[in-house]
Amino acid sequence: MVSSLQSFDIELKLLLEGIYLKYQYDFRDYSLASLRRRLTQATADFGCETLSELQGRILRRQEDFARLLQYLTVQVSEMFRDPSYFRMLREKVMPMLQTYPSVKVWVAGCSSGEEVWSLAILLHEEGLLDRTILYATDVNPQALRAAAEGVYPLDRIASFSRNYLASGGRASLSDYYHANYGAASFSRWLKRQVVFADHSLATDSVFSEVHLVSCRNVLIYFNQPLQDRAVGLFADSLVRRGFLGLGSKESLRFSKHNDAFSEFDAPARIYQKR
Repeated sequence: MVSSLQSFDIELKLLLEGIYLKYQYDFRDYSLASLRRRLTQATADFGCETLSELQGRILRRQEDFARLLQYLTVQVSEMFRDPSYFRMLREKVMPMLQTYPSVKVWVAGCSSGEEVWSLAILLHEEGLLDRTILYATDVNPQALRAAAEGVYPLDRIASFSRNYLASGGRASLSDYYHANYGAASFSRWLKRQVVFADHSLATDSVFSEVHLVSCRNVLIYFNQPLQDRAVGLFADSLVRRGFLGLGSKESLRFSKHNDAFSEFDAPARIYQKR
């Protein structure tokens, strides 16, 4: 007899297959446990009794699919998250990037842009921004629009500022934004070297040779085959001895591409391509 969880998982797989066939978004290799939580919440919020009912809605109404994307993609971030990571970038990685005449950085899974703006500030303070191209990619178009806007609620700025100072910031974070109507708008000049673009780690290919890939707190939402695919893309993108930054709970230990990298700074989860 099929349990209710097994029935849910069958409906979940059918929903993801339908999304792939209709919209060409591939979530089939995302972590099953994470998808269960997210889609259970989505089913309730959409007022549906079952995932099958939700599937019928999103396959017929593109606006409902756009809404569902907010549940399927990760939208949790903050500026200078894990300050020790940014401090190690500043102290150990940036001096090596400064030896190149030009630099390319890829922020994969940039969500609403907090990490992109953080890296732009860091590159500026280390004298690298003007000769760097920053690629900020995500599968969610709404998240990309928010990232490009660079506008965040003022009640988040205090924690952003603490992270910035803990990461070795050379000024005050307030030097980089203007406060208006309860929101902080980061200075437009910071994104003059940023290219915001749609890119899926599940289906798309390498698009440029880069010196640093920062993909943090994204792989934890993938199953092992998709993690391997993503890390393979990063390895193919990076120049020899280029850098890969992962989230604090992520590792290359079980990746089939582990041998392509050495640990550059283990506590900060920074790896270097061999």
